[in-house]
Amino acid sequence: MNHERQTWVTALILAAGQSKRMGRPKMLLPWGATTVLGQVILTLQRAGVDDLLVITGGERPAVEAIAQSLGVRTVHNPDYAQGEMISSIRAGLRALAARPVDPVREQAALICLGDQPQVQEGTVRAVVERFRESNAPLVVPSYRMRRGHPWLVHRQLWDDLLRLQPPLTARDFLNQHASAIHYVTLDTPTILADLDTPADYEQSKP
Repeated sequence: MNHERQTWVTALILAAGQSKRMGRPKMLLPWGATTVLGQVILTLQRAGVDDLLVITGGERPAVEAIAQSLGVRTVHNPDYAQGEMISSIRAGLRALAARPVDPVREQAALICLGDQPQVQEGTVRAVVERFRESNAPLVVPSYRMRRGHPWLVHRQLWDDLLRLQPPLTARDFLNQHASAIHYVTLDTPTILADLDTPADYEQSKP
């Protein structure tokens, strides 16, 4: 596998949650001049990611409206009410896997959290660039020996993710493929941050 040739990276933005701990739809919360989800999309676009796909679930019409206003496609996760992140990853990968395989262009998925507006453009670029420089099928950012988001998985491992069923999680997938992971060590805790509670939002919002 030669990552020096063109590699098409699609960001799967997981935005299907029901925001039960937040108490209100967190993707729609104000974040600067946009929303939480809008900030994630803008950061990924500014980082030069080839393609973006938002995975919807709860608050589907409003989430789709935000994505469409920024020129981003969506796919619905019919199993979102189960509350399992892996079901959204699978929904996104199924949509990508349905595309014809391009013999001159590889494919990879960048797994992103829709409730991580703190994610930095430099983090996204570092993960994607490390993937394109290496032969690793998995690239994961790390801060103080802790894995974070977004992480990138090459198409050759998508079937393993698609077969994963609850109670197994994406963490179990990464543990199962630990020897294949290429880590990008970053000096920012933002790769670990997301918004689960009102306190998280109030402490983090710009």
